[in-house]
Amino acid sequence: MKKINVSSRKWALLFMLGLACNNPQQEAKPIAAAEDSAGKTENHIMIPAGGCYAGQSGRDSFFLKAEVFPNVVTGKLTYRFHEKDKNEGTIEGVLKGDTLIADYTFVSEGKTSMRQVAFLLKDSIAIEGHGAMEEKDGKLLFSNRDSIHFNEGIQLHKVPCGE
Repeated sequence: MKKINVSSRKWALLFMLGLACNNPQQEAKPIAAAEDSAGKTENHIMIPAGGCYAGQSGRDSFFLKAEVFPNVVTGKLTYRFHEKDKNEGTIEGVLKGDTLIADYTFVSEGKTSMRQVAFLLKDSIAIEGHGAMEEKDGKLLFSNRDSIHFNEGIQLHKVPCGE
């Protein structure tokens, strides 16, 4: 087995991180673990893909931040309705092809609620999906995921993520 010196390993890790940061459309992938001369394996570093999206409809505005990992999508979702309480919360779900299905846990009017949301992610647009929903165990869930439609949903456009 070829011995890797510490400075070469650090340079390679920084190079891989630099490549990953310069490609925002990448899939989330772990960086390969390196083994040092003592035989210890370093931890994997997960670099999420994803992005931020914003949209407006009349005086209402919307914001989605999605971080895509290999097995889960997490992030934040905010609906700011004009002259109404905003809905602000977190998402956790899965990306199947170009469709995100997530549980949206949010606070509105001082009450915490959960409902499923769906977004079609294509090019630089996220389109919210709609469909029949039913309540199960205090959560609103899509009755049939195959019947979700995206033709009338709000459109969010990719924007730089600001913290």
